[in-house]
This record gives sequence, C-alpha cells and structure tokens, in this order.
Amino acid sequence: MSNLGDDFSQFDISKEEKDKLVAEVVRYILFKTHQNSGCPIKREELSQLVTKNYRHRSLPAYIINEAKAKLSTIFGYELRELQRSRPSSTSHSRLSQQSGVDAKSYVIISQLPAEVYKKYVEDVNTSHLTGFTFVAISIVQLAGGKIAEDNLWHHLKRMGLHETDENHPVLGNVKQIFAERQGQWP
Repeated sequence: MSNLGDDFSQFDISKEEKDKLVAEVVRYILFKTHQNSGCPIKREELSQLVTKNYRHRSLPAYIINEAKAKLSTIFGYELRELQRSRPSSTSHSRLSQQSGVDAKSYVIISQLPAEVYKKYVEDVNTSHLTGFTFVAISIVQLAGGKIAEDNLWHHLKRMGLHETDENHPVLGNVKQIFAERQGQWP
C-alpha cells in the first residue's frame, strides 16, 4: 500500500481504525475537490478529520500519506502538496516557519496522460462553467476568503462579465450562473 508499511502499532489503533481514517480522508478529498472545482484543500482540514478522535501528533501525517497512496493506486490521482511561500525577515523567521506549516494544502491531479484525460474525462459542455467558477473563487481567495458581492462584480466586470448581461455568448444569463455556482464556493 505505501512505503510506511503496516507499522501503525505506534499509534495504538487497530488496522480497522486506520483503514477507516484513511477512507474518511480519501472520501473528504474526493468530495471536497469535486464540490470546490479543484480548489486546494488545507492540510489542517485533513488533520482535523484524524485528530477529532485520536490525539497522536504524527498520526495525521501517517494517515495523509496512506490516503495519498490509496488515491494513486485506486483512483489514479496524485495528491500534490502545495505550500505558500511567504517572505521572511530575520526578525520574523521563526514566526514564518511556524505559520508556513499552516499554509500547506493539497490538490489532486490526474495521473492519466493528457490526451486520455481530454478524451474520456474532460467535459467540454461544462468547462466554461468550471472556468467561471474558478475565476470567481480565485478572486474571493485573493481577497482573503471574503469579499462583498458588489466588489466581486467589480472585478468580474473588468473581465467583461456584467451582472445585467442575460445573453452572454458563452455563459448566457451571467447573474443566474453566478447564483447557481455560488453554492460551490468555499
């Protein structure tokens, strides 16, 4: 299953408990990725799934690595860790190192060759909606996770998307699409 082997006895949990935790993390990653159109998942979210019932410090890392192996072998996804690089100064270097741990997040990437993915997975009928959702989520994330709706529309207008446009050549009724996709945002 993974390079870690089956030496999970150090965590004082059974194989069934370990398997259940791994399955819960895998399920969370898959559903959260689909729900949020591929937006990164914070490591903290995954760790909380494990630590809500178990307190061993290194158990979340072990379970995440096991989930990573399962995502690869069973689902054909690579769980790739992202880490925001933060500028560090000499006076804040220790603080930056500590907060850098919290900035880690993950995305899943298909291990299929691009031509196979494009032919069998990618849906050209909804790619424009996925793109719109990704742009809107990106604007919200760049604003710190919250943004007033009128401010979001200000940014979307800069891209040629107007809330009053009911006949956009690709999206159709932009405000309606906005309202429908809003439920998928983090």
